[in-house]
Amino acid sequence: METAELKKKLIAKINDTQNSEILESIMRLLEIHAEEVYILNDAQIAAIEEAREDYRNGRYTTHEEVQKDIKKWLKK
Repeated sequence: METAELKKKLIAKINDTQNSEILESIMRLLEIHAEEVYILNDAQIAAIEEAREDYRNGRYTTHEEVQKDIKKWLKK
């Protein structure tokens, strides 16, 4: 379904409903997915680049490896 068509159908459904719980849920959902622009400072940009470099060079731990380590630590 095209975006414009989807918007029209959604607007029509919203206009037809009298259920405030549904309307409040829609509002919360739209607020969650609102686009936000984050402005990063130089230190944050550098940290992200360092992390990307680590990943490119294989310097990372997988989720599975971390889970194994946690299980070992909890057994001690």
